[in-house]
Amino acid sequence: MWGLVPAAPRGGRIQPLAFSKEPPPVGSRGDDGNARPYAISEYLVERLILGGPDKICFVILPGKSDFLKYFGVHYDSAQLAYVVQPEPLGLCDALFRASTVVGRDDDVIVGLPDTVWLAAAALSALPGADLSFLLFPVGHPEFFDAVVLDGDRVTEIQVKKPNATSTWIWGAFRMSARGFRELQAFWTKRDRCDEYFGTLVNAYLAAGGRGTGLKAGESYVDVGTIDGYRTAMALLADTGAEDARSRLCAGASAEAIPAASMTNDGVIA
Repeated sequence: MWGLVPAAPRGGRIQPLAFSKEPPPVGSRGDDGNARPYAISEYLVERLILGGPDKICFVILPGKSDFLKYFGVHYDSAQLAYVVQPEPLGLCDALFRASTVVGRDDDVIVGLPDTVWLAAAALSALPGADLSFLLFPVGHPEFFDAVVLDGDRVTEIQVKKPNATSTWIWGAFRMSARGFRELQAFWTKRDRCDEYFGTLVNAYLAAGGRGTGLKAGESYVDVGTIDGYRTAMALLADTGAEDARSRLCAGASAEAIPAASMTNDGVIA
């Protein structure tokens, strides 16, 4: 199974910075008794691994070599690969560029690298359906992609819609190998017109596709804004950085999670 990390957006919400926004630190971790900064995107990578993937693909822009330098070729038990998206053409384009490394029989799980959320192991509860979403309750769904359900069946994705009728948003999603290929083919058939995954899913549902929503998320912070970054810092500092991080990692101790490789020998696909 692959974990996909679309890290190609330019991140204009929190710029100008001299680097990609996802590697900068939120909180810290202990390695051999010494604290070191903890990159925003590491929270997602850990959650992906807990969800089952043993391979992770970062989709990056040509100028985002800081991801490769920071993570290298492996993180804990997962092997890493890197695919270049020439231009920031949206989430759909980023996801399906990963088809160059994702095998035809591989399921995929997708998460956003500029987020911090609970519960850390929630991805493991997603079913192996063609398309399933991990949902989180939020106070302002109009800033996200709100998911409307009929039971556990997705009926609509409200893409950053004012007065959204659902307060549950998707924070990550899983696709079976068949679902990934079907959605890629459907996107291509639509002349790749969809920038947002939500608009593609709405068209897919209207054409007879099915999506499942699982309300297993507890809290969700978008660190791609200044306010979100401050909220994440406050969350991690609530009872001390290490205690907060342990809470975010569903009880796993910092010592149980090895540090990321810091080498610059990753693979560009």
